[in-house]
Amino acid sequence: MFIRKHFRTVVLSDIHLGTTHSKVEEVSRFLRSINCDRLILNGDIIDGWHIRKNGTRRWQPAHTQFFKILMKMMENYGTEIIYVRGNHDDFLDSIAPIDFANLHIVKEYVLDGADGKRYFVTHGDIFDRVTTQMKWLAHLGDLGYTFLLWFNGIYNRYRAHRGKPYYSLSQHIKQRVKSAVSYISDFETTLAEFAVSRRCDGIICGHIHHPDNRYYGQIHYLNSGDWVETMSALTESTEGDWNIVYYAEVELEETPSALNIVPTIVSAS
Repeated sequence: MFIRKHFRTVVLSDIHLGTTHSKVEEVSRFLRSINCDRLILNGDIIDGWHIRKNGTRRWQPAHTQFFKILMKMMENYGTEIIYVRGNHDDFLDSIAPIDFANLHIVKEYVLDGADGKRYFVTHGDIFDRVTTQMKWLAHLGDLGYTFLLWFNGIYNRYRAHRGKPYYSLSQHIKQRVKSAVSYISDFETTLAEFAVSRRCDGIICGHIHHPDNRYYGQIHYLNSGDWVETMSALTESTEGDWNIVYYAEVELEETPSALNIVPTIVSAS
């Protein structure tokens, strides 16, 4: 019998429902494999940019099923769900903040961790000059990123045919491009500095599709990654330990070891 693993908090971001690249079936399997007291959906869950451009023709039954799973979590397990708006689901700006029972739609959130630390939760796009001040460039970059994900899908179908596991080619390319590495570093340090200004001990974000768990001085920086490339999430235990969880493309019901928990914390000066 498969036993669901329990977490105090789970953070997901950048699922991009409404696009063909969303790993919605994988994230749905992940949610079915766990219980949590609190689920934070940290932005870009629904990709409003693509829906506005293409209509709902790319909206799949699996995307609707994802929200049914969320409703079951609230109803059957009393899970509190906090939905933090991102730049791709900025249509939520017109209604946030708003509460529906134990569902809360907000622009930002402060989490009191089990270890007594305070974490500022934000999608992170407000700290990205490209998405806030140069929106036309952000949309242009989105086109290039979409192409990269399309090629990534072709590459992984070839790997699957050869019996090899999923590999994020797009992540590999980004980690080899000097400007991308510099952008990620600047993004992380900016958010760490912002946490200090808000008198928080840590910051939890998404947006850049780069999962991380590290310290910048005394500030705990956490990024939940995404569900179009890395298929990753953040989890907080009842003792207050934070981990990055990666999903391997294996049926969780058959092999629960498909979840690889990575507790490594890196310290950055």
